Amino acid sequence: MIGHGGAACPRLLRAAAAITDNLPACTRTDNWRTEVSEIAHRTVKANGINIHIAEQGQGPLVLLVHGFPELWYSWRHQLPALAAAGYHAVAPDVRGYGGSDAPEPIEAYAMTEHIAVAIGILDAFGAVTAVIAGHDWGAPMAWNSAVLHPERFRAVIALSVPFLQRSPAPPMQLFKQIFQDNFFYMLYFQTPGVAEAELEKDPRRSMRLFLFAASGDDTSEGAGFAGKKKGDQFLTGMQEPEKLPAWLKKEDIDYYAKEFARTGFRGGLNRYRNMDRDWEQLPQLAGAKVQQPALFIGGEKDGVLRFTSLDPMKANVPNLREAVLLPGCGHWTQQERPAEVNAKLIEFLKALP
Repeated sequence: MIGHGGAACPRLLRAAAAITDNLPACTRTDNWRTEVSEIAHRTVKANGINIHIAEQGQGPLVLLVHGFPELWYSWRHQLPALAAAGYHAVAPDVRGYGGSDAPEPIEAYAMTEHIAVAIGILDAFGAVTAVIAGHDWGAPMAWNSAVLHPERFRAVIALSVPFLQRSPAPPMQLFKQIFQDNFFYMLYFQTPGVAEAELEKDPRRSMRLFLFAASGDDTSEGAGFAGKKKGDQFLTGMQEPEKLPAWLKKEDIDYYAKEFARTGFRGGLNRYRNMDRDWEQLPQLAGAKVQQPALFIGGEKDGVLRFTSLDPMKANVPNLREAVLLPGCGHWTQQERPAEVNAKLIEFLKALP
């Protein structure tokens, strides 16, 4: 999960077989198998590292970039829909996640490295250009890819995190001034090993709590994110759901839990540890505008939008076609509201020249 800041804010799974082969038998329900049966998996080399790809369809390339703590799997509802609409939908495991390589150095997760991988994926498929879509951390990856490489990314779609320009000072400096003695998860994530120990103690519980707490179904008014003090942990205050919401199945938790139990959370957390580095490495983002056609989709109950305004996009994304807020939807837009999100994605894509 990301609130926009910064520069606009170990094992390889060679998955050529169906993804269900990597699941415990108890999770292979007919519904889950139907959902993913036409999704193909392969590993490609992008910017010198191995990236696991889930893909479906033929046609113009649409690159779907996930956030924290997610996987290609967060786009499971979009891959078949985009394929049916005539597109080649490609959802990678971002470096550090799932079946993709997870380099050791923290700096290997800088924004510039992620953008280079995105371009490397286009190159691996022989695509001169693509539409790039991102959710959560994938959104600033998408926005920044569009700004820095307009010749490769002809349009951009962002879910949850709007486009904001470079902050006036390094993000961690600003966050320390703002939050002082209060807990803020981005600051908590900065020390290597701390959040890893908390989240990896029980990956299944961590994913269940977090996915529910940041969703539109949580009724605690953000208790897991607000009013916390230094010394608290990330999961402090997050409520155990009495039952999973309709959009989140046991099979979904099983898949996420299995992958993060195998890989840990280090790769995803290292993205947060590069926010000041991003600020230093990308001064050209100061005053930048996104000129390509753009679409934004957010949830009205998404905590990110409590402290991130949509207003600057009006000036900074002059070709913003639409900014959609989904009533009752939380942070996990494409998972919580797949039908509505798919409809908006396809409507936007069909209108592109």
